[in-house]
Amino acid sequence: MKPDQERKITKSIVQNRKFLKDLIGIGVSFDADVRTINVLGTEVDIYFVTGLNDKDHINIVMKELLELNDVEPRPKHLHELIENRLVNSQVEKIDVTYDAVTEILSGLIVIFVDGYDQAFAVDTRSYPGRSPSEPDTEKVVRGSRDGFTENIIVNTGLTRRRVRDDNLRFEILRIGARSRTDVVIAYLRDVADPGLVQRIRSSLEKVDIDGLAMAEKSLEEFIVDQKVNPFPLVRFTERPDVASAHLFEGHVLIMVDTSPSVIITPTTFFHHVQHAEEYRQSPVVGTFVRWVRFFAIFFSIFLLPLWLLFVMEPQLLPEWLSYIGPKEEGNIPILVQILMADIGVEFLRIAAIHTPTAVSTAMGLIAAILIGEIAIEVGLFTPEIILYVAISAMGAYATPSYELSVANKLARLSLVLLTAALGVKGLVIGFTLYILMLTKTMSLNTPYFWPVIPFNARALYHVLFRVPIPLDKVRPSIVHPQNENRREGNI
Repeated sequence: MKPDQERKITKSIVQNRKFLKDLIGIGVSFDADVRTINVLGTEVDIYFVTGLNDKDHINIVMKELLELNDVEPRPKHLHELIENRLVNSQVEKIDVTYDAVTEILSGLIVIFVDGYDQAFAVDTRSYPGRSPSEPDTEKVVRGSRDGFTENIIVNTGLTRRRVRDDNLRFEILRIGARSRTDVVIAYLRDVADPGLVQRIRSSLEKVDIDGLAMAEKSLEEFIVDQKVNPFPLVRFTERPDVASAHLFEGHVLIMVDTSPSVIITPTTFFHHVQHAEEYRQSPVVGTFVRWVRFFAIFFSIFLLPLWLLFVMEPQLLPEWLSYIGPKEEGNIPILVQILMADIGVEFLRIAAIHTPTAVSTAMGLIAAILIGEIAIEVGLFTPEIILYVAISAMGAYATPSYELSVANKLARLSLVLLTAALGVKGLVIGFTLYILMLTKTMSLNTPYFWPVIPFNARALYHVLFRVPIPLDKVRPSIVHPQNENRREGNI
């Protein structure tokens, strides 16, 4: 910590004023300002940042303080009288100047009283932002339509509304030497593993960076050791109901101000293939939807390599599947066609992200129909290539986790290249490496391929089938909950 960061607030308001003026940039930054008022013959400075405060609340505070001039004689302890007049539910005393600056830049107003060596931080924050709405990437047919926003106060409120438990804890930290971003660790005190909570807390406290420009994504890389592993080691959600469900299981959440995405830890591979829609339907329908999604994910990874293998070695096909494969040799090798078409789909996805919503749908139709049709007509692609690449792309889009779908795309391209180079051996080697990578991956000391490896029959059954809620009485053991019984709570 720098020496000026330990500087204590002095009793001289003039000295404090000179220091804060330079530190905050008053007179240079148009949004940082100070209002000086006179209360019973004593100067009082009110510091604030325009755009982060509720102006009406600031005016009420100033009005209450100025009314002291009319109703009170000059007291011996003016600071106590001022503290009593601060009409706000959250008032905190500060004695370090750097802490006062942090509160001002976080949207609070800070009040300095001449002759008093502490300041009052009053929470009048009113962050700009949108109201809760359904996340675009986690829509459900039936269910709540609210979602997390970029305001961390709103996000904790949406969670607290669903988890009205006195054991719910929201620990707040400030991370980033320059951004000083608010980061919250959320967990159920009597359920979550204390070791996991401590590990996450320690990891966050050790973060040494100037700012979290990319919010939760920047923070994720400090929590888990990603390196070259493409698979997502944490799960992101923008749905309060999904976040609350994981809290009940014993997971720990990490919320970052300015981001609508909440980090769920720890997670396994199978956490990334679940969707809230499965729990909004009956158990049978939920199981059906889950299995359809499993097949879609399987096709997104293995369909293209399998088709390429059968094209290269048609003798492997049974008689009833002999129609599979191109009927005539194209102008471009099959492998090149697959790579061009698969990467072309990625072009479309990226273009759709960067295209205004009003024209993105039309652009997708033009690209998919016109470009695909013309490419077939000129002999660039065979029709079967377009078919299987399209099915693989649909499987990727059916994957609930965007991060997992991209990781699977890289796996698919690797399998295609290995199959093209080594045939059956290449496909077997690629599949083995894919499973080995899943089994060797750890997320916060949690086996990524659990409950397959290490094997847990009960948990695997819950993965394969959507169990009715009344029968789901035990929390998953992988998070090491303090209380495994869901039916026992602190009431």
